[in-house]
Amino acid sequence: MAVDQVLLETAAESGRPSLRFYTWSEPTLSLGYFQRYADREQHRASLDCPLVRRQTGGGAILHDRELTYSVAASALNRSTAEAQRLYDSIHTALVDVLAMRGIEARLCMLEAAPDTQATAFLCFERRSRGDVLLGKDKICGSAQRRLQAGILQHGSLLLARSAAAPRLAGLSELTGKAWDIQDVLEPWRREIASRLHLALEPQPLTPLELDRVRQLVIEKYDAARWNRRR
Repeated sequence: MAVDQVLLETAAESGRPSLRFYTWSEPTLSLGYFQRYADREQHRASLDCPLVRRQTGGGAILHDRELTYSVAASALNRSTAEAQRLYDSIHTALVDVLAMRGIEARLCMLEAAPDTQATAFLCFERRSRGDVLLGKDKICGSAQRRLQAGILQHGSLLLARSAAAPRLAGLSELTGKAWDIQDVLEPWRREIASRLHLALEPQPLTPLELDRVRQLVIEKYDAARWNRRR
């Protein structure tokens, strides 16, 4: 979460966009920015998991057998400035990648979700326009944080069921075959880059960015005053 914030700050200050994919070292629950900390008691299966609060909204995500991505860009970039266009660009890229594998996923076209879905604790039990669905199951959703000069979008692709979120089926259960991260990561990366007109090259964080990440971990993302703020 700290790295994603730093990438947003860099994009806002310098205009340099980034595309990042990552996984988690242990099952972890991330709360949406507006969720109440006490609401995690609703989800008994993840009570023993570590918790962090995201800077984006939406429902809680159990990060385990999934692939997380983030895109940070300048608000002046035409390809990323419009919220729904950015959602659709990344999600249709995933739909096309799955179609290459014979999997018919689709975008959710709901303009407004039923109340029970809109208020569900877990993100993957909610439905919003632009979510990626496989049948009736949501397999990918995203959220945004927008500054005056920068935009961060990050989201998760559910690859398989987690013991810490047993109600949620992933690609493996829904398609009847095992999915490895590499089955999706590279083709999805290429499709995203094409749609957002990005010429990608590997770029580590600078020493200044790493120092900022460490500061944010201590002062924000590992601090109770942030994670339990609501």
